[in-house]
Amino acid sequence: MDEKALNACRTAFADAGPAVTLGAPLHGGSCAPEPLVRIPLAMMNRHGLIAGATGTGKTKTLQLLAEQLSAAGVPVFLADLKGDLSGLGAAGEADERVAKRAGETGWAWRPSPFPIELLSLTGARGAQLRATVSSFGPLLLAKVLRLNETQASVLALVFKLCDDRDLELLDFADLRAVLQFLTGPGADELASYGGISKQSVGVLFRKMVELEQQGASAFFGEPEFDLGDLMQVERDGRGLVSVLELSDVQDKPALFSTFLMWMLARLYNELPEVGDLEKPKLVFFFDEAHLLFDDASKAFLEQVEQVARLIRSKGVGVFFVTQTPKDVPEGVLAQLGHRVQHALRAFTPNDQKALRATVRTFPNSDLYDLEETLTTLGIGEALVTVLSARGVPSPPFATRLVPPSSRMAPLTEAEVQQRLASSPQVKRYREAIDRESAEEKLAAELAPAGDGEAVRRGSASSRGGSARAADPGTLERVLRSPVTRSVAVAVAGTITRGILGAILGPTRRRSRR
Repeated sequence: MDEKALNACRTAFADAGPAVTLGAPLHGGSCAPEPLVRIPLAMMNRHGLIAGATGTGKTKTLQLLAEQLSAAGVPVFLADLKGDLSGLGAAGEADERVAKRAGETGWAWRPSPFPIELLSLTGARGAQLRATVSSFGPLLLAKVLRLNETQASVLALVFKLCDDRDLELLDFADLRAVLQFLTGPGADELASYGGISKQSVGVLFRKMVELEQQGASAFFGEPEFDLGDLMQVERDGRGLVSVLELSDVQDKPALFSTFLMWMLARLYNELPEVGDLEKPKLVFFFDEAHLLFDDASKAFLEQVEQVARLIRSKGVGVFFVTQTPKDVPEGVLAQLGHRVQHALRAFTPNDQKALRATVRTFPNSDLYDLEETLTTLGIGEALVTVLSARGVPSPPFATRLVPPSSRMAPLTEAEVQQRLASSPQVKRYREAIDRESAEEKLAAELAPAGDGEAVRRGSASSRGGSARAADPGTLERVLRSPVTRSVAVAVAGTITRGILGAILGPTRRRSRR
């Protein structure tokens, strides 16, 4: 190992303090077990990028970071597109490759499971995630419905009118009822907002049907997922790792990528300002990040950039995981202080262009030819630059990553089912709650005098999958009552819909209890 490179690495990480360890520096093909390349724990809210070609080790890097954060008492949220990361819940197995990598990097490897909670957009592979249509907001919903600018403005108008009229949009049945009302008996109400054409409404209906066929009816509704459930620390001091299982919806990228952005926007909106902490309150890994930005409007991109820039002060770190830095807009990329770049291949002119663009995102180096290094890294190796404890970018170091301590394979089906059967979150979110909202209110308005209750019951039963909570106890009835919700809103002050849905009107958030 070149002594100049070693000294540069020692200097760069001398003041790291409590840190997440990535691996040992490489130079000239040799690896030095000391010093180690690390990210200071206090800087994990400065965001980061994990990138590289398919098969170069991005998923294992994500696993390594997640388990070390958990061990340091930091809760983690990550999306598991291929079903690989559930193995965080089981101890790793010692084999020849693990022993060799641990020896090369000087890492005192020992097998360890980590506390995990499985989440799901469909409810099939974990605790059911739900969001109300209202909290999703017009901007995010327009993104997931793939609306053009004109259609998105129509949707924003509908949200504004519903806010003004106190018509709660909880699920797609509510949104459909409002659209039917505004193109029928309620058309006159649009006079002060601007009209909407039946053609635009027809497009919205078709897009909604397409999304429902992707499973949207399962996750639009109540009880809405409590983001406090992501931020748990276990009794032994380790942070909970929440794994969103996406293997059953991996062919529906618009669905899950936009849902992840909704979660980030909610976190930004609900968490208090905390400034710089000794360690973050949560680290959020956004896998397949390019899917979020595909065909995104300018307004959407501006809001994503704003969240990335400001959520740091809420104690939340965000890591985007994708193939090349060019998959992430420049305004967002500029917010990412940590870079873990796995190997890139330069087989075609486009590959070579992407390689040069990637090199330009790294600090200059007199230790490495960065283009050559990025094309010659092996599996489980990466070019790394991070922010020091003083907030200064480190020189880039080729790094051989240490092996994860948890299982580098998914849980078996039997292990998954065992966890689902014993999970409090699975039980808490299993049953949907169908309370009075826009659909029932509009039906009652249009019903003859005295028939409102009957119409409301009939309308609710027509939703076909939403089960009304069966005879809740006195405490639950009080907590769910409109009076209680109104008091809660008054105490909390004006709550915006969420930074990505805040184009029009305030949010009327509803408690799930």
